[in-house]
Amino acid sequence: MQPFMGMGREWGNNLHHRARGDKYIWSVVVLLAIISLLAVYSATGSLAYKYYDGNTSVYLFKQLAFIIIGVLVVFFMHRVNYIIYSRVALWLYLISIPLLVYTLFFGVEVNDASRWIRLPVINLTIQTSDLARLALFMYLSRQLSRKQNDIKDFKKGFLPLIIPVGIICVLIMPANLSTAMLTGLTSLLLMFIGRVNIKHILLVLFVAAIPVLLIVAIAMSTYDGNSNNNSNSHKTIASSLNSMGRFGTWVQRTQDFIYAKDEDIPYQVQQQNIAIANGGVLFGLGPGNSRQRNYLPQAYNDSIYPIIIEEYGLLGGLFIIFLYLVFLFRCIRVFRKCPYAFGAFLALGLSFTLVIQAIANMAVGVNLIPVTGVTLPLISMGGSSFLFTCASIGIILSVARNIEINPAGDELNPQPKVSIAEVDDQKIKAKQEAE
Repeated sequence: MQPFMGMGREWGNNLHHRARGDKYIWSVVVLLAIISLLAVYSATGSLAYKYYDGNTSVYLFKQLAFIIIGVLVVFFMHRVNYIIYSRVALWLYLISIPLLVYTLFFGVEVNDASRWIRLPVINLTIQTSDLARLALFMYLSRQLSRKQNDIKDFKKGFLPLIIPVGIICVLIMPANLSTAMLTGLTSLLLMFIGRVNIKHILLVLFVAAIPVLLIVAIAMSTYDGNSNNNSNSHKTIASSLNSMGRFGTWVQRTQDFIYAKDEDIPYQVQQQNIAIANGGVLFGLGPGNSRQRNYLPQAYNDSIYPIIIEEYGLLGGLFIIFLYLVFLFRCIRVFRKCPYAFGAFLALGLSFTLVIQAIANMAVGVNLIPVTGVTLPLISMGGSSFLFTCASIGIILSVARNIEINPAGDELNPQPKVSIAEVDDQKIKAKQEAE
């Protein structure tokens, strides 16, 4: 066994040398992947038994395959010098726009929303908004790094940033309002850190709040609390607005969130609440013992967080939040140490979008915000969203890796730390040829 043990140690040392970057981020990725495997297997057991003649392991191996591919994506992306992403950012952004337009008119429709396109050869559906968000934050980071000298100017600094964000959000919004709002919010947060004039950001927030307030106003004005309880205790404008796409759904979900009580609470929310109640405070029902997985819609995807709480208790739910916070804090550390503005903004922007998406999913799971269609990054059952999440993490690790060593393997000179609200002078004066 001695030669084999020597080979194992050599392989492990070689892997450790090649898989550089922030070890805490790597650890969070591994832990979330393990949790994903357990949670998806539990949430899909009954579904697999029903549709695959009693074989409950179908989705387990499918998720395992996605995790293996995802880890390979992370490894490959982190080995690429992050400067390359600056050079391809514009092309990816330009490609994502016609893809979003195509998806709106010819995409695969699921639950009255056209969010996916089907790849003809491998027969895999991908959500084009995931590619668009990744391309947007790469391009936005590039623009922020190049516009620091004019960042306070409305025409030279602000418009070149907000117009690309507006185009992507407008194209995503008809099919997925929640994703568009989260993308816009993350972009504005990144602009704030990039020293964009706060007045310009507030102006955008005011304009963006108008359609949201309009939806809330229509939901409140069309609510009828005196309707027959045997049908529904409130009427919505949704039935009369079916020809306007998802608008009626947005109004109905807003009404459900504000007014629904007792038996009028949407079925999904009821089952989520029951799952959380079953979990209790400490250790829950135990792995694989979920009861609501047989009743909760999308238990393996959008609603996987209540299943985790049911099986692992409140402590398990808090542990998931802790992992995402560790991931965010380590990415902030990468931002502070990165010597170039593009890499700093890129790591922070991608980490923000993943953590904010996770917060939104968990908030829906505990009924703090209306129902949305966002997944829990790295935990929900694998698909195109899972792979794009892995690509984003790989890019973050690429920035961390290039902070740790240069291509020759020498240690970089330590860079002075900077505050989150202000960009270091070295980042403002980054070499143009390197960007």
